[in-house]
Amino acid sequence: MTRWVLIAGDFTPLGGMDRANYALAVDLAARRGDQVHVVAHRVWPDLRRAPGVHVHEVRRPLGSHMLGAPLLAAEGRRCAARLQPARVMANGGNADTGDVNWVHYLHAAHAPLVSGLRRRLTGSVAHRYYLHREREALTKARIVICNSARTARDVSERIGIEPGRTRVVYYGSDPRRFALVSPAERAEARRELGWETDRPTALFVGALGDRRKGFDRLFEAWRLLCIDATWDVDLAVAGHGADLSRWRRRAIDTGLAARFTFLGFQQDISRVLAASDVLVHPARYEAYGLSVHEAICRGLPAIVSAASGVAELYPPELADHLIRDVEDVSEIADRLHTWRRDMAAGAARVRALSDRLRSRTWRQMSDEIVAAAGA
Repeated sequence: MTRWVLIAGDFTPLGGMDRANYALAVDLAARRGDQVHVVAHRVWPDLRRAPGVHVHEVRRPLGSHMLGAPLLAAEGRRCAARLQPARVMANGGNADTGDVNWVHYLHAAHAPLVSGLRRRLTGSVAHRYYLHREREALTKARIVICNSARTARDVSERIGIEPGRTRVVYYGSDPRRFALVSPAERAEARRELGWETDRPTALFVGALGDRRKGFDRLFEAWRLLCIDATWDVDLAVAGHGADLSRWRRRAIDTGLAARFTFLGFQQDISRVLAASDVLVHPARYEAYGLSVHEAICRGLPAIVSAASGVAELYPPELADHLIRDVEDVSEIADRLHTWRRDMAAGAARVRALSDRLRSRTWRQMSDEIVAAAGA
């Protein structure tokens, strides 16, 4: 039995890096029978109750990530020192323990893009802090696990970590929850969401607190598409953040409110994917892109930034689903036009990649991480 100390902000099944952290902790404790110490701000209730899991909760003063970060790092270092012998793994700059570091997002690879003077100032201060902590933690790490080859390159080029110290481990998924969508499931999901049964719907999934996910470019592309009276696709937006109300107002002000459905945060994203026909993800920076991975598992074509980590897994026959320049709204619109001209063909062409991604489970990801960590 191995003792693990896992240090990260959140361990939840709600998506992204939090979902990957949660999946790893569950697998280590439930399947391998290891002793797992979780140092975090938030831990999902079923993980808290799991045999072999010990939670070391760290508060977030005023709900602030920035104020909570030093507290998390300090508690992580204390637990790592006190619980030896143990295999210690932190996410990015969460703690500089000198053992394993798992990079889901590299601050050195992307500067935040936010609106409003106050948010820009606070964001700049936070970014400088995260850059410092990240560099310190990764420089000290024995092994750096990266969620894509793109992340591994960024770690080497922007932090100076020798390639020999990096390992690429892609995310997994739950093949039962993210199975291929049947016609009956699609109809039921659309009924529950109140969508028309025969009107195509594109989906955007991502936070609306900054411009990293590229929703601002997608919005402009949608305006361009809707100039054409024959464009019959609506856009559903699953995500929340400080800019959500602004985008709702913008849709009204531009006369396009009927073409957008702002869903807010969706805890069951698999249901929203079941109701949709295509995912659009023009992210300016995406270390991997779990929402894209899960959409493809459900059988949806996914039009994504060519620079995102998940794009590495696209075969040549899906090249027309990759956006080369996410700032070019006409390119985004062209990719959507190409998909709409033959939706059935697009769904058929993504099937092989869907089968491949669905076959990769969280258990496989966990096994590769364990092997990389030398546990």
